[in-house]
Amino acid sequence: MDWKELYRYKDLLYFLTVRGIKARYAQSILGVGWAVIQPLFYHVGLYHCIWQSGGYQFGWRTLCFIQPDRNDAWNYFSGTLTESSNSLVQNANMITKVYFPRLVLPLSAALSKLLDFLIGMVLLAGFMIYFQFLPSIGILALPLLLLILLLTSLGLGMILSAMAVQYRDVKHAVTFVVQLLMYAAPVVYPASKVPEEYLFWYSLNPMVGVIEGFRSALLSTNPMPWNLILEGGIVSVLLFVFGTFYFRKMEKVFADVA
Repeated sequence: MDWKELYRYKDLLYFLTVRGIKARYAQSILGVGWAVIQPLFYHVGLYHCIWQSGGYQFGWRTLCFIQPDRNDAWNYFSGTLTESSNSLVQNANMITKVYFPRLVLPLSAALSKLLDFLIGMVLLAGFMIYFQFLPSIGILALPLLLLILLLTSLGLGMILSAMAVQYRDVKHAVTFVVQLLMYAAPVVYPASKVPEEYLFWYSLNPMVGVIEGFRSALLSTNPMPWNLILEGGIVSVLLFVFGTFYFRKMEKVFADVA
């Protein structure tokens, strides 16, 4: 990857990222404000219901349990795959008319989805401060978990976006694949439910370590699953490297096919 060339086109990357954010909230009165209002009202209502039924500690832990994996990390991962896989096809006119690093397109899709994720995490931090909830030292692992999440999303996003240029079936298959991947990650169940003999193969899904790591860092109910994080982290790096090489290899035919 030519990082210097990518840096020279940083203004284009910024423009496409902002355009992606604006397009998502186009023709709405509140605009980007919906990215704050939706998770805020969701969690306020959720916490109120849980408070009435289970008390403070149960309510806070359930709120954290749902927030970081199902509503933020997984939504970011699935949203990035969907948008990045279509980024080259949707911008075919740009590709055929002007030169720029094609990697800017899936990268801008990933960055535009990052806004919603960061807003959700800021809201979670606000809840933690308001309820005076002190996380464990495991919260220091959050930057590592975010890095694995980004590498996984970008790696798969580059692979799918490059494939979608030649095989338009990818556009229709992504939604179905994302649904299947959700059941291959501990989104609706904890990793502890997976039999020990299958745990290694299960942990090769990088999202397993990310989601379980979030739960451990914020809930402090289980030790940090470093084995899951390490194995998933290695796979995320391999996905990113392979995705970069595959994308660069296919880049020369993008204009002809698009």
